[in-house]
Amino acid sequence: MISKLAYVHPDAKIGENVTIEPFTTIYKDVVIGDGSWIGPNAVIMDGARLGKNCKVFPGAVVAGIPQDLKFAGEYSILEIGDNTTIRECVTVNRGTAAKGKTVIGSNCLIMAYAHVAHDCLIGNNVVIVNSVNLAGEVEIGDWSIISGAAAVRQFVHIGAHVYIGGYTQVRKDVPPFVRAAREPLSYIGVNSVGLRRRNFSNETIYAIQEMYRRIYQSDMNHSSAIANIEETMPQTPERDMVINFVRSSKNGIMRGCTTDVEE
Repeated sequence: MISKLAYVHPDAKIGENVTIEPFTTIYKDVVIGDGSWIGPNAVIMDGARLGKNCKVFPGAVVAGIPQDLKFAGEYSILEIGDNTTIRECVTVNRGTAAKGKTVIGSNCLIMAYAHVAHDCLIGNNVVIVNSVNLAGEVEIGDWSIISGAAAVRQFVHIGAHVYIGGYTQVRKDVPPFVRAAREPLSYIGVNSVGLRRRNFSNETIYAIQEMYRRIYQSDMNHSSAIANIEETMPQTPERDMVINFVRSSKNGIMRGCTTDVEE
């Protein structure tokens, strides 16, 4: 299952039923889980920890040294969960002293030419579309989609179940369950289509929409809107996710936009 034309360091830990195609390089401090496929001309560098059934396509560089001037050669790793696909020419850097690791969860798809910088924390079932650039220490929640050629600034936090439009510049935190687009990045509605695909009930979606009406489409500022939501809306996991996200935001959340109608 390992091509004679590939270089695999003898100390690398390769699981069962792993395929490594020609002209690929696997460094010493690497772990690759069972059933994974590493395509031709890929490079898996020191610190990479790949789960089971991962796919790495040609030209990808996984666990490269961070592009951070503060990086001083400290030991760090890159963790990739099970069933995640890294497409052509993607670059994923390992961590720095800031967090010690970069993490990409399970069942993710990182499309061609995307870049995931040092210390990013990406949840499960996330899709990063072609040519997206994530700066260092970006966090993305489960089930979010970042559309093509978007650029996410360092330290930005994107919540779960978010849809980010293509070619956008993400400079502020994006709370969970929403759609975001335009320049500057703005709220354009709740991600109702995505939530229905994941079997959220209509009642739950309506409650999420009501929360964001108060945050973005009322006369209340964000702090007052969150206090109002906490006082007047029933406690649910979704309510608490929104409240906790907004209150913990260090960058401030993105601006509102009232010209679009939600589904």
